[in-house]
Amino acid sequence: MYIVSSYTIAVIFCVVTMLCWGSWANTSKCTDDKWPFTLFYWDYSIGLILAAVIYGFTMGSLGTDGRGFLDDILQADASSIMYALLGGAIFNLSNLLVIAAITIAGFSVAYPIAGGLALVLGVILVYIKVPTGNPIILFTGVGLIVAAIVVNAIASKKVAANREVNTSKKGIVIAIMSGVIMSFFYRFVSESMGSNFLNPEIGKLTPYTAILIFSVGLFLSSFIWNSFFMYRPLTGKPVTYKQYFTNGTLVQHAIGISGGIIFNTGFLFSLIASDKAGLAISYGLGQGATMIGAAWGIFVYKEFKGATATVNWLLITMFVTFIAGLSFIILARLN
Repeated sequence: MYIVSSYTIAVIFCVVTMLCWGSWANTSKCTDDKWPFTLFYWDYSIGLILAAVIYGFTMGSLGTDGRGFLDDILQADASSIMYALLGGAIFNLSNLLVIAAITIAGFSVAYPIAGGLALVLGVILVYIKVPTGNPIILFTGVGLIVAAIVVNAIASKKVAANREVNTSKKGIVIAIMSGVIMSFFYRFVSESMGSNFLNPEIGKLTPYTAILIFSVGLFLSSFIWNSFFMYRPLTGKPVTYKQYFTNGTLVQHAIGISGGIIFNTGFLFSLIASDKAGLAISYGLGQGATMIGAAWGIFVYKEFKGATATVNWLLITMFVTFIAGLSFIILARLN
């Protein structure tokens, strides 16, 4: 299987993770009243599994290093499988909750809360498991990225000041729940893997098998979590499983599947990179995806078009702070 050979390559892989995690949600823009997010989400879930299988039989099966994809599946013990399945179920619930929070409280309020909490708590949890890198430099970088997320939220609120946005306590509470829950998923998936990818521990998983079982856990748990939001939506009308087969076009299904492939490409690269970068650094860089999402909004969707000079300075401050935070996280392993 393919194994990252240096810290430099690991950092590049983490940047790919950040780009993928910050971009996959663009595929959800195909959703509308006839094709709501809860139906789109089934295709996204299928895309996750498809990506895991493709990477497993390619990158996970080539070469002589490590343990091959099929061999790894066959030797996996029950506890490793359960950790990866649980990681998928946890991520699934948090992912659906943040969408619900955005629906109620708006993107500029809900997403920074959920993303910021997931970043800080997640890095702490994985650093406790494997304390890799200089903690002062690492958490300084994490703090700067959280500051960038907060600045982005302030800028977004200023732009939306003249719009009617429901920032109810319910939406904020759901966003907090999402962030706290999401902070655990990476720790559980990493618990299913061994610490040495070149000579994997017996019973433990390699990254290629871990993301497949993670994806299966997400898909299976969707019959609980996503079914609830299908039949008891917080906004809009309920939808049924029948509508998934009758209302969706081939293009809509393909777009949803591509969203899952993009996300899992980023997730796999993060797990592969963790061998050389360390879990905390790999996860922390990946969760900088919040700022990638902001960049899509600024430069592609022109959400800040015509903004005041104050907002523009806030956006400049956000990106400078974000880049500084990434630099500190990268340097944490070099010191």
